[in-house]
Order: sequence, then C-alpha cells, then structure tokens
Amino acid sequence: MMDRRRFSTLAAGALVAGRFQVPATGYDLIIRGGRVIDPSTGLDGIRDVAVRAGTIVAVDATVDGTPTETIDAGGKLVTPGLIDIHTHAGREPAAAGLLLRDGVTSFIDAGSAGADNIDPIAANVRAAPQVGGLLLHIARMGNVTAGELHDIGAANVAVARGAIVRNLDVAVGIKVRLSASVAGANDLEALRRCQEVAEPLGIPIMVHIGQNYSPVRTILALMKRGDIITHPYAPGTNSILDDSGRLEPEVMSARRRGIAFDFGHGVTGHFDWDMVDRASRQGFWPDTISTDWNINSSTTVVGDLPNVMSKLLMMGMPLPDVIAAVTTNAARLFPIFENRGTLNVGAPADVTVMELRDGEYPFVDNYDGTRMGSRKLFPFATVAGGRVIGRDG
Repeated sequence: MMDRRRFSTLAAGALVAGRFQVPATGYDLIIRGGRVIDPSTGLDGIRDVAVRAGTIVAVDATVDGTPTETIDAGGKLVTPGLIDIHTHAGREPAAAGLLLRDGVTSFIDAGSAGADNIDPIAANVRAAPQVGGLLLHIARMGNVTAGELHDIGAANVAVARGAIVRNLDVAVGIKVRLSASVAGANDLEALRRCQEVAEPLGIPIMVHIGQNYSPVRTILALMKRGDIITHPYAPGTNSILDDSGRLEPEVMSARRRGIAFDFGHGVTGHFDWDMVDRASRQGFWPDTISTDWNINSSTTVVGDLPNVMSKLLMMGMPLPDVIAAVTTNAARLFPIFENRGTLNVGAPADVTVMELRDGEYPFVDNYDGTRMGSRKLFPFATVAGGRVIGRDG
C-alpha cells in the first residue's frame, strides 16, 4: 500500500499547470473521453485517465500516447472503483468475482461470519480478486439464522475478540442485527457487547436496524464516531421517523458526531419508497449506498450496485452525491480502503465505467412498490489494480 506521504507528494505534483499527470514513459491503459466524476477531487468533466503499473498516472483533457490497451468511454461515466460496504460476498468462493464484474472494486462482507464460522469466509475474502474485508457478527453463528441473539449467550465478547485478532488482515469491524425478530429485548445488551469488542481494537460497528424492539434514539446513544447504521429507511416500529413522520432529532445529531448511515438495500423489510420520500424531504440522504448483496442478488430487486444507485438517483439524490456514496464516503469508513475511492494521481488504478441510459425503468422497493425512473446506471467496464475486467468475468 502506498504511504500517505508519497501519495500526497504525487498528488501535489500532479496539480502543476492544472494537469493531473506524472511524466509519461508509456501507458498500460488509457480510458478516453468519458465524463469523469471524482468527488475526492471535485472533478466533473470530460477527461482521459491513464494507468501505468497498476497506478493512476494521469487525468487530463487529453493524454497523449499509444497505450497497450484503450477503453473508449465517450458518452459514459468514469468514476473511482465502486465500494460496496454491505455485502455477503464471503459466503461463496466465486461471489467477489461477480461483484467485480458489476463495477465493485472493493467490498465488505457484513456479518456472514461469526466466531464459529469465520475461517472459510475469511479465506474467501482473502482470495477475492479485489480489496475486501469482513465484519464479524457478534453472534457466534454469524448471520445465518433468524433470532440469533434471542439467546444473548451467543454474543461472547472474548470469543468474538479472539476471532478478530486472529484475522486482523481482513476482519475490520463488528456487525450486529437489532431487529426485534433477531435480538428482541437483548438488542441494547448485544450492542454494548459489540462495543466491548470494538473499542479496544479501534474498529467500527455496523448496526442493522429496522422494526427494532428499542427506539432508535437509545440505539444511537450507544454508538461511537465511525460506527455505521445500515437499513435506516426501514419502516415500522422504532424507525428513524417519529409517529408524525418527522426525522428523530437524534438521527441528525448522530451524523454530526460521526456516525454514518448506509442505505443497505436487501430484499426484506429494509426500505420502502415512502420512508425515502419522507426522510429526503427533511434533508436526510444516505452517507453510503450498499446492496446487502449475495450471490443470488441478480435475480432479486437488488440486481447490482449500479441498479441500487439508480434508485437513489430516481428519488432525487444528486448524481455527484450518489457517486460519492459509493466511492469517497465509503472509503473513509475503513482503513483498508485508504487511497481507494479516488482517481487522484498516485492512487491504485481502481476505476468503474458506467452508462447512464435514458428510458423508462421500473424500480421496486422491499414491499413490491414500483416507481418509474427515467435514468438508469449500467456497468460497462471495470479496472481493478490496473487490470481490465470483462463483463464475462
């Protein structure tokens, strides 16, 4: 991994005379003529992106040279490689490769592994063809059954901490599900035990909410800077909205003190259009957009990450903010993504090229509600570490 000082030096040098590039000695790849949107630098314009030895070496209006390989991105979006912080790609050896084909160059497996089944899942994450990490489920059996925390004995602090310490290269946080069907009245105690594991290790907790036993304000009170709420648009009991549809004041207060809110699409009970409508009208959009993906997601309403991004775009979230939610914002949450989520010179060459097509597209929430959108994102090409990944994998 490039150290921060060298990265900053290269980036500063790239700004000379307004040109984002380092001296050319031949390029392995040039992505030509796309609309480059890079929230990390505030760039939104037609540019060429050049790659050499797995690193971005130029972002400029025109990059001269004859590269080994070219991607014609005319009429398409070019963004930093997409980061999906809520997947279950560690469950199957081939799953991460499918994500890569869909434009996802970095991912987190969020809670598939508990202490009792971490070894095969950690192995799959390590073997992934892109950067990956996992969040250990506080329940020993992982996210594999309903009601895993109805017996609070499943949340063993010492066992969970030991499992993380043995796998610090990929185990980057803790996951807990706090829906009443999962934890019941044990929800707050389960979260306290998560903090007992996380705080000494300096790692974040991802908290699954939705139809909770406890009010969301009491859950947020137990969370620290850097922790993450996933599924914030889940309707029903104890949601982020009060009985009058107003955003609970503790939600925005939590964001101000450094808690992130992750969309977390999924397939059951995690969002409906009315919740997104009500919250967005009060200025609440997600900090990150994720899929809650598994190997069967292409056959569900989830589809892929560009499809989920399109749903937020359809609801009125500005395109640059949608891109930031799957690049810059996501990269900030986990140290393993340092220098990812950017197209800055000197960064690893993780790049996603997408088409933003006009048309009539039906988008479905978790409750079979359908809304029509006029634009949809489709993955076109993925570059991971400088290597071009075809749509056939």
